[in-house]
Amino acid sequence: MAPVETTVRAVGPVRYRTAALPADILDGWRELAAGDPDGSWFGTPEWTLAWWETLGAKQGGGEITVWREADGRVSAVVPLLRTWRRLHPRAPLAVPCLTVLGSGPGAADHCGFTAAPERRAEVADWLHRRARRATLLLTDLDPGQRDRLPPGAVETGRTPCPRTDLRAGPEALGSRQFRADLRRYGRKLAADGVTFRWVAPAVGERELAERIELLHAVLRLHRERRAALGLPTTFDAARAPLHVRLIERAAATGRGEGPAFLVAERAGEVVGVLYGFRWRDTFAYYQIGWDQSLAPLRLGTAVIAEAIRAAADQGLATFDFLRGTEPYKYRFDAVDREDVSWLVPHGLPGALLGLKYRAKAARQA
Repeated sequence: MAPVETTVRAVGPVRYRTAALPADILDGWRELAAGDPDGSWFGTPEWTLAWWETLGAKQGGGEITVWREADGRVSAVVPLLRTWRRLHPRAPLAVPCLTVLGSGPGAADHCGFTAAPERRAEVADWLHRRARRATLLLTDLDPGQRDRLPPGAVETGRTPCPRTDLRAGPEALGSRQFRADLRRYGRKLAADGVTFRWVAPAVGERELAERIELLHAVLRLHRERRAALGLPTTFDAARAPLHVRLIERAAATGRGEGPAFLVAERAGEVVGVLYGFRWRDTFAYYQIGWDQSLAPLRLGTAVIAEAIRAAADQGLATFDFLRGTEPYKYRFDAVDREDVSWLVPHGLPGALLGLKYRAKAARQA
């Protein structure tokens, strides 16, 4: 007797060139991302589509390719953007390429393609065929994405993203001296009338107004602090539409995931805000702002410590500091997990980009 065919056959791939995806596709994408151990908030439809609708609105060439099983289940999602990349920051020459939709401006980390284990080889093969016609420049992918990449992918760089394991509790983090310092900062801030509270992701339209107000507060406080230090920032009014849309999209799902805040207040006034994304068992710390006049009381460090405590109290396992190796992160026992960038070159544009990254590596050696 001949063996019964047991291969599960995908329906598709089907390519969408709009952010207005069908509701069943969005639901399936969310569930697929939630079950992917190498996924992140930056690979959800909320981030990807909010980015496309705002920062990516003036960039043509977005596409989202979806695989579905015969029963309708979404089994892979590959968001791509046709764009141009400069060969040098001070030179006008740019070359065309395909990159991950939602990466780049806006500082997305742990990027990649969401795929069920049985579809990853097929996704890699599909990307290999795309690379025959266009260079793939895939930046800041989670290291677990390697099995979804096509043959010929060349590593172009790594970005440390420190993260803290919360499972032992916040009281176990850092040195004994650092924990004593945090308690002292807390006492001084309490004596000055500063209190802290956690504001969870919005669920439904009625909770939107407060979250959007807090977003503008962190934008303002961050801008003022950077100006006081004489430093520039890209987290400014031009980024606000993306984050407002993130708050709106996350609230509409009713899942209690997405943008959240740790707020410091004094006499009814917001004096510090930490902003990030709660998703699955992780809080990803995105940005912070605080009243510079309270810097002597170590308000910034205290806000981060309170955010870590709030995340642990909610049973979250990881506090993700995202990109950057600022020393303060390691005082909270953060350990690096490195995002990896890849190039799959095609033709002259691919050769030029390859030359660019080889030259960069030589300078850093």
